[in-house]
Amino acid sequence: MGTVTRGTTNPNRLRRMDRWIAAAHGAELRRAADPVAVDLGYGAAPWTAVELLARLRSVAPHARVVGVEIDPARVAAARPYERDGLVFRHGGFEVPLAGHPSLIRAANVLRQYDEDEVAGVWERLCARLAPADPASGSRGGLLVEGTCDEIGRRHVWVALGPEGPRTVTFATRLGSLDRPSDLAERLPKALIHRNVPGEPVHAFLRDFDRAWAAAAPYASYGARQRWMRAVRDLTADWPVVDGPVRWRQGEVTVAWGALAPRG
Repeated sequence: MGTVTRGTTNPNRLRRMDRWIAAAHGAELRRAADPVAVDLGYGAAPWTAVELLARLRSVAPHARVVGVEIDPARVAAARPYERDGLVFRHGGFEVPLAGHPSLIRAANVLRQYDEDEVAGVWERLCARLAPADPASGSRGGLLVEGTCDEIGRRHVWVALGPEGPRTVTFATRLGSLDRPSDLAERLPKALIHRNVPGEPVHAFLRDFDRAWAAAAPYASYGARQRWMRAVRDLTADWPVVDGPVRWRQGEVTVAWGALAPRG
């Protein structure tokens, strides 16, 4: 289910997303009896799936990765890269696995779709995730869907559980940033057309730019210190759900409900 994407990709393009997944979802992967992650729509080359396996195994040694592509030629081209814990399958949004994965990563996949198609895709993919298990403390599987630039300097993604959207994360190479609203061009499809006055995501980026400007004196200590100060100021008005450990990485994560589109 779905349509073939352009398939463009580069090594290390998704490093920011992968690092966040390892930090935010590592405990769930370790808890799972069979921690399977899906790299959905990995593209014309399998680099992102290969890298995802290495990064997940740094926090969950038994993790496995299944690369899923809708183009059979791309699957055939990726097969020589299969190894212990890494396989490639032909498929799309139906996610052709027997069980329920602990993670689905869909990066730069929905960019080409219409905004009104996103909710249906999210619902379908969330239904494929491992369910929550309150008895064990598990929140269930995680869907991470977002967009980044060609070399991974700027990235915005939505994290969803079986119950639906949870958070939005903005991540950047701080040395490349003029102002936080530069990240607007990498908003995922659910938000990119909502960056207009009257929408929450527009107000958030406006306030982020203002906090960045107010934090200008911290620039003498480096872009990281300026970013951290700006994010700290944002917490007065926005539900930032992470802390300084992640802010130091050039990240900030906000509750989905605060940025969700109106109407």
